[in-house]
Amino acid sequence: MLTVLGFVMIATFLVLIMMRKMSPIAALVLVPALFCVLVGQGARLGDYVLEGVGNLAPTAAMLMFAIVYFGVMIDVGLFDPIVRGILRFCKADPVRVVVGTAVLAAIVSLDGDGSTTFMITVSAMYPLYKRLGMSLVVMTGVAATANGVMNTLPWGGPTARAATALKVDAGDIFVPMIPALGAGLLFVLVLAYLLGRRERKRIGYLTLDEALEPRTETVLATAGGGTDRPAATGGAGTGGEDAPAATGGFQGLDPHRPTLRPRLYWFNAALTVALLASMIMEVLPIPVLFLIGAALALTVNFPHMPDQKARIAAHADNVLNVSGMVFAAAVFTGVLTGTGMVQHMADWLVGAVPDAMGPHMALVTGLLSLPLTYFMSNDGFYFGVLPVLAEAGAAHGVSPLEIARASLAGQALHMSSPLVPAVYVLVGMAKVEFGDHTRFTVKWAALTSLVVLGAGILFGTV
Repeated sequence: MLTVLGFVMIATFLVLIMMRKMSPIAALVLVPALFCVLVGQGARLGDYVLEGVGNLAPTAAMLMFAIVYFGVMIDVGLFDPIVRGILRFCKADPVRVVVGTAVLAAIVSLDGDGSTTFMITVSAMYPLYKRLGMSLVVMTGVAATANGVMNTLPWGGPTARAATALKVDAGDIFVPMIPALGAGLLFVLVLAYLLGRRERKRIGYLTLDEALEPRTETVLATAGGGTDRPAATGGAGTGGEDAPAATGGFQGLDPHRPTLRPRLYWFNAALTVALLASMIMEVLPIPVLFLIGAALALTVNFPHMPDQKARIAAHADNVLNVSGMVFAAAVFTGVLTGTGMVQHMADWLVGAVPDAMGPHMALVTGLLSLPLTYFMSNDGFYFGVLPVLAEAGAAHGVSPLEIARASLAGQALHMSSPLVPAVYVLVGMAKVEFGDHTRFTVKWAALTSLVVLGAGILFGTV
């Protein structure tokens, strides 16, 4: 019964948000609350929610201060050279714009943090997508899928979890998987090229001169489907809000905005490098690092109190949306875990594997990683399900390393899961409905995961 109700609850949530019958926050709260009552555990709903909130509170704190930190870095111009370089490469060609999105997301993903990747990618690319009238769900889909492939880096999380759960070395998992992950990333670039071709066919090919011409249309709020008309001014302020561009042509970020701090550029660069290095070295918990980093960035760049308040207020919308979504997701995960639904679902899926598939448990693990990491947190999958799969594989001579490598295949899809807080940073800053992002992205992300798994089998690492 719990297995069936678990699948029905997830299906109900996805249908409601994809059909836009409820907002993601409302659905994340009300759907699990209803199903908690249906399984006869309504009296314990409060305990489940508080446990879920407690588990996700550090993530919410990290995202809150990460948004403030990187928002300030965008304000003061730290990423302007990257934006200018990407814009020079992209020009006004939709194909180059989409490929540039994939490349930028993959490069920034090297820091191992999805929220950072999405903040920088959207801040750089959003104005160009708006200016050319391109589909914003193409941007969010390509960025999320590229980040999902790169999320398998040893410091990104899944590889470390798999290594810990199966008591193997993270390097032994990751290094042999590099060719397969490379194939996945190459597939994302090919996908970006094809989607760019489709966008070029839809909106036409503009020369750089045409893209620089002033427009007079009214700026439209981002439609859920992601197909927007060209923005009026062709520029965007920090955080993704439309703002007039500098006179004389399109600019990704206004080069004359009053928040720029060119004299402090190298300080901000050094602070960011130190912050990312500290994250990788685990000097302090990530929420603490971002809290300290945000405080330093605000104090040094904006020493006057009114300016600090103005910067915090400028990013308050993103902070509230993302942190609210994380705490709403805590209700969903709390009920799934507390009622035992998620464990029953995992046990049913593992038990449904025929005995004849035992020698092929690595392949089974890779295939199961797609739905399981989408509907479960990485912690739940790697610490709850993966050891069971590894034990079943060991009985048929399949090594834990093969199981661990195969488990990474689903990460391209995992990054668009409604249980991943960073995805709300992506859709929030891009002003895209989560349901529209899901409808567009899931099929391409699942295909990317299958490419990674197939390449792993082909190269003999899975």
